[in-house]
Amino acid sequence: MIRAVLFDLDGTLADTAPDLGGALNRLLEEEGRAVLPHEALRPHVSGGARALLRAGFGLSPDDARYPAMQQRFLAHYEAHICVGTRLFPGMAEVLEQLDNLGLPWGIVTNKIARYTLPVVAGLGLAERSACVVSGDSAARPKPAPDSLLLACQQAGVTPGEAIYVGDDLRDIQAGKAAGMGTIAAAWGYLGDGPDIAEWNGDHIIQRPQEILALLDEIDFL
Repeated sequence: MIRAVLFDLDGTLADTAPDLGGALNRLLEEEGRAVLPHEALRPHVSGGARALLRAGFGLSPDDARYPAMQQRFLAHYEAHICVGTRLFPGMAEVLEQLDNLGLPWGIVTNKIARYTLPVVAGLGLAERSACVVSGDSAARPKPAPDSLLLACQQAGVTPGEAIYVGDDLRDIQAGKAAGMGTIAAAWGYLGDGPDIAEWNGDHIIQRPQEILALLDEIDFL
């Protein structure tokens, strides 16, 4: 019996690409480079600053310029952290229905708390979610299971009573490592790794509304 639904944040629950991509484009402008189109940046958003700086500047963490560029990128992001960010279409209705059903839901992300909490608050979800676990809340971020196990503790459920919805391979890996069911969100950013069909998630869905139908279909509700 599923007693809680957990969501990844970036690319699953919310479309944060406008603000994260905007931060990179501000940095590109400062460096005298051409900005990149929104759609070109979307696949890199789930990878955070590291992936976006690689996409925009070809930088990796072992480059000498990386630490300073990362800090400048994060400063831009923090200054405009929940301006263009929105829940994905249909997600508000899904969360409302979960609330109506009395089924707790929470958020588990690799984004550190300094940036997670303002986004969650800006979306009006801080008082509704059963847990908000960030990348620095547990010893190891995803794909390790630590943050998902912590979320289950905070939500008062066992891993076997929870299901995790994510848009990146590491979300599915973390969910499986934690011993919970997994749903791959095909509307998300999906990263630049293997095709979603190769993630071995328990289910793949195309729209947020399918979460409720899936839970009902497999007798989770």
